[in-house]
This record gives sequence, structure tokens and C-alpha cells, in this order.
Amino acid sequence: MMSTTDRIDEGTAPARSRAILAALILVAGVANINLAVANVALPDIGKDLDASSTQLNLIAVGYSLGLAASVLYFGALGDRHGRKRMLVFGMALSIPASLVAGFAPDVTVLFGARLVGGIAAGLAFPTTLAVITALWSGPKRTRAIAAWSAFGGAISALGPVMSGGLLEVFSWHSVFLVTLPLAVLALAVAWRLVPTDTGDEAAVVDNLGGVVSIVMVGALVLAINFAPDGDQRLQVYILGAIAVVAGAGFVWRQLHVRVPLFDLRIAARRTFWVAAVGGLIVFGTLMGAMFIGQQYMQNVLGYSTLAAGATILPATAAMVVVAPRSARLVQSMGSRFTLLSGYAFIVAGMVFAMFAWDENAHFWHVAVVYVFVGIGVGLAGTPASQSLTGSVPVQRAGMASSMSDLQRDLGGAILQSTLGAILTAGYAKQLHQSIEDSPQAGQVTQQTENALTKSFSSAEVLAERYPQYADEIISAARDAFVHGDKVAYGAAAGIVLLGALIVLVFYPDHEGEKRAMAEFAAKPDL
Repeated sequence: MMSTTDRIDEGTAPARSRAILAALILVAGVANINLAVANVALPDIGKDLDASSTQLNLIAVGYSLGLAASVLYFGALGDRHGRKRMLVFGMALSIPASLVAGFAPDVTVLFGARLVGGIAAGLAFPTTLAVITALWSGPKRTRAIAAWSAFGGAISALGPVMSGGLLEVFSWHSVFLVTLPLAVLALAVAWRLVPTDTGDEAAVVDNLGGVVSIVMVGALVLAINFAPDGDQRLQVYILGAIAVVAGAGFVWRQLHVRVPLFDLRIAARRTFWVAAVGGLIVFGTLMGAMFIGQQYMQNVLGYSTLAAGATILPATAAMVVVAPRSARLVQSMGSRFTLLSGYAFIVAGMVFAMFAWDENAHFWHVAVVYVFVGIGVGLAGTPASQSLTGSVPVQRAGMASSMSDLQRDLGGAILQSTLGAILTAGYAKQLHQSIEDSPQAGQVTQQTENALTKSFSSAEVLAERYPQYADEIISAARDAFVHGDKVAYGAAAGIVLLGALIVLVFYPDHEGEKRAMAEFAAKPDL
């Protein structure tokens, strides 16, 4: 009798569960690699296309923007029209998007291709967790989510390594082509292995709400990116106003429509909204740290593209080792304890970067930061996703999976944009001050100052044009970048601490969490 109970307690899993899970992880891996693949190439892109810091931020965040803006709507469409269909469509669209990015002639085309690639991922990525939620249950589901989270994060971290290796031999265009064979393989295995479902014909999708959500997220992320650019001030105000109006309209719509796209009754559950906020911060911090770190290592420390990409491996190893253990920690200690443990490691990494990352930093200074962040994300990723899926009924799995993806994508887009904006503003302000304090300040024209403060890459181009001043230009640019880097990491630490406070105050303890999850399972419509 005990063995029967044990088997029941273990939950259920589909036939060929390992093969199906591997296929889902591969699909998610294509999206995860593309999230980070551009970061290593940013210095080369900046020099080749004469891109400003704001333009580089947009190229880096374009994929996250497309994914974050579309993922909520497409998750609901997957519930209605079939999840396997969304997987296949998403992988199919990612192939031409990668090709256009790989051969992009300018910043505008490259940003557009990245945006479409993110939309393709929005079709496929939320479906991966929705399939896990629908086909697995109980502790087996928790372990499947842990594997999905760990390998997804690890694959994402491998993106910079592959990009760095390609950049040692080829131009920056090659990094956007690296996922093509993976996308073709993912398309094939998704078609072959993932069980076919016809969707829920009775489900009603709030298409208007979906469009409004896309406008809301897109306007918000773009406003944050343009904020440091004084010439874009009007656009920032317009985009900010659009985001506020769209946000208010989205909330009103969800409260009044018969079948909401995003059920605010479910979202109001503490196990849902606190976990959602927690995940936004955790995964956003990872994306922001990778975004800034790759530029810091190449611009300031002079690392090659391969060496810079390889520095992410300590974080990858930490996530792979820790994430499976976080599933057991959630079961034994609860999601709140596990989330807070992850936050503690992330804050430690951010604070260490503030004080240790300068012009003379060694590899171990970099590795310590990435190990701390990797451990933190490995610990916090599982409870952040598990709490969402456990708070919703199976028929709303698309909502939970979309919110889980939003944790990564919206968190990545917002925090990467925010930290990038802080870095850009800090770099420009410090370099402007260095010019004013220089004895040759009167000889520096406004055009030259604009070129210097535009981006680190522009400063490098200027140094090549005037070799007699190259040492002074590069030294000042490095000092300014380090200053902006420290300010950005300080802001990141503050954001994570705020997230920890929210989790500590609002998320239920272990016993309260178990009672809440049992109640949601018994009365899913409440």
C-alpha cells in the first residue's frame, strides 16, 4: 500500500517523457541562445555600423522586446489553437529571422530582424512550459521544470561562448546565423516528438487585450532605451504616455471582458504575483549582468571575443549544478526560502562587481561575480516558475507559462534596458566631466565630444583616426565605462534587494504555501 501511495505522490509523466522534455528544452534553447547571442558582438557591431550606445542597447534588447511583447498573447493562442502548432510555427519563423539578422546591412534592419526573431520565440517559447504543465504533474512536474529551467539557462549562457568563437574567425554577422541548424533540428523534433493537441475549441481569446498588451510592453521598453538620449526626449515622453494609457486600458479590459487574456483574479494570488515579480528581477538581473559584462570585458579588460564569451561558463556550471537541487529545496523549505536564498547570492555578485570590476580586474574577479549570479538564478528560477504553474488551473496553463516567460523576457528587456540606460548615461556624464577637467578642453570641439560620448566603440574609432591622442582617448573612455558600470551594478543590487523585501513580506511561508496550493488544486475556479 505504501508503494502505491509513493507512486501516486510522485505524480504523472507522459510516455517517452525524456524525449519529449529534451525536445521542449531544445526549442527553448533556440530562444535562449538568441537572447544572449548579440552581447559579445556589440563592440564589433558598434565599430562596423557606427552605432551609438542607445542603438547597441536596442540591438541587444530587440529579441527580448519581441518575445516579451508577444508572449502573453501567444500563450493564450496556444491554449486555444493547439500548443504543438505554436511550437512549429515559432521555429519555422525563427529561420528567416536569423537569416535577415545575419545579413543585415545597417542598425535598423538588424533591430527589425531581432524583433521578428523575438516574436517567433514568442510563438514557441511559452508553449514549452505549457506542455510541461499539461503533461506532467506533482513532483515529476517540479523536476521537469527544474530541468527545463536549468538547461534553458545553461544553453542561454553558452550563446556568448559560441558567438565569441565565431567572432575570432568571422565577422559579427555570423553570430546571428549560429542558431540556424539548431532551429531546423528543433523544428524537426517538435514536429516528431511533441504530442499533437487540437487546443480547446471552447476557449475564448481576448484578441483586443492581446494587441493592447503588445503595445504596452513595446512602448515601455523603447521608452526606457531612449531615455539617456537627450535628442530623443520627445519620443520618450510619447512612448511613456502610450505605455501608461495602454497599461490602464489593458487592466480595464481584463476586469470587464468575459474571458480575460490575463485573469487578474488568479494574478492577485500571492503565490502568483510575488513569484512573477521575483522572476522578473532574477532573470532580468542575469540578462543585465551578461549585457554589461560582455562589453566591460572587451572594452575595459581587452579580452578577445572568445575569452569574453567563455567567462560566462562559471555561471552556466553554477546554474546546472544548483537548479536541480533547488527543486528539492522548494519541497523541503518552500519557495520563499529558496527565492530569498537566490536573491542573497545575486546581491553578493552585484556588490562584488561594484568594488572589484575596474581597469585592473583579474579573471577571478569576473568569475566570482558570475558564479554568484549563476547560483542565485539556479536557486530562484525553479520556485519562480513552479509557483506560477501551481497557482493556475491546467486549462489556463498558457497564462502561467506566458507569465513564466515574461519573467525572463520582460524582466530581461526592462532590466537590460534600464541597466544599459544607466551605463550609457554614466559613461557619457563621466567622459564629459573628464573632457571639462582636461587642460586641452578648449581644443575639443562639440563634434568630437559627441563622438566620444556616443559610445565606447565611437571613442575607439576616434582614437584610430587620431593616433597621437589614442592613449588619452582610450584611457578616458575606459574610466568612463568603469564608472557607468559601477553605477549600473549598484542600481541592480538595489533592485534585487527591493525584490527580496517584496518576497519576504508578501509571499507565504512553507506551510501557508502548501495550504494555498492545495486550495487552488481543489477549487481551480476560485
